[in-house]
Amino acid sequence: MNKHSYPSLLSPTTMGALPLPNRVVMAPLTRMRATSSNQVPTKLQARYYAQRASAGLIIGECTAISPDGFGWADTPGLWSADQVRGWRVVTDAVHEAGGRIVAQLWHTGAMSHPDFFNGVPPMSASDINPEQQSVTPLGHKPTVTPRPMSKQDIRDTVRDYGRAARNAMEAGFDGVQLQANYLYLIAQFLARGTNKRTDEYGGSVENRARLLFESLESILREVDATRVGIKVGPMHLSGPLAADEETLPTAEYVINRLNDYDLSHLLLMGTNTDVTGSPIEHLAGVAMFEHFRKLYRGTLIANVDMDARRAERLIATGLADLVAFGRPYIANPDLVERLAADASLNDVDWSTVYASGPNGYVDYPALERAPA
Repeated sequence: MNKHSYPSLLSPTTMGALPLPNRVVMAPLTRMRATSSNQVPTKLQARYYAQRASAGLIIGECTAISPDGFGWADTPGLWSADQVRGWRVVTDAVHEAGGRIVAQLWHTGAMSHPDFFNGVPPMSASDINPEQQSVTPLGHKPTVTPRPMSKQDIRDTVRDYGRAARNAMEAGFDGVQLQANYLYLIAQFLARGTNKRTDEYGGSVENRARLLFESLESILREVDATRVGIKVGPMHLSGPLAADEETLPTAEYVINRLNDYDLSHLLLMGTNTDVTGSPIEHLAGVAMFEHFRKLYRGTLIANVDMDARRAERLIATGLADLVAFGRPYIANPDLVERLAADASLNDVDWSTVYASGPNGYVDYPALERAPA
């Protein structure tokens, strides 16, 4: 392997308890290949992840922590014994191929749909429709107004995060990552637009972040901090999840406080929508990483719109420790080898990204079989 082109990106490092052969991370990618009836990972998924084991680290696809948290058709879970056994097949395959993989723990909240719950609305912080699209067994449908979580619902969810983390380690994962970003439950609690609560889980930024930190601490009771990471940061989406004047201060509060936990990593996404005219307009491009690198003292993984040259610059200049690639990993299972050879990348067949079966999933050619 020739590391001359990208010496920083392809250099070894240590992330928490894990020694990594390079700084290339496979970002979590929902691909809808789990068993639809019971959310159990399949042997096809084991093959898919093992093909990508040359990554320094694989972050597994979003994985629901409970039936209440499930909300995307044909995605896996981590609450049942069958799911744990299914994931063990996946992690064994990755380890046999020399890789490392962590589980991303997920509660979809209001992004779920009554179709998953026999007509009952999903749960969230408040009865605010996020105005997005839910991926149901019958296709995309508009999200609905969720039911506000009771105190018991919140306690159960915090418990479920801990149980899922314990199940992940039993399933052979090398660690876990708490999904606290984007459209999902914890982000719905953090955002003013979707959290109108008047109890200790709403109002102030400290209260809106309470579910995040209670869930994190539940995970940490089951898994050592050196194997626990988090995905969180400011986002600008649509509807009530559009960035407002509290979006950045909320993210700053959360990420500053994460320094107290000595976690394995923080996965920080750059801006992935047009932020022009929004309160986080000044964080476009590399500015997101410049801003939070000054606040977060631990290992930082940068994500969104990455190519090898951008990744090399971010690591070489100290703005990131590792870089996560999403779309390039869909069509290039041997991405590390291609980066090392400075070779061209396969194009993604978008018709097969959210589908079923092996086509467009495990059949992309490796470098040695690709045309020159």
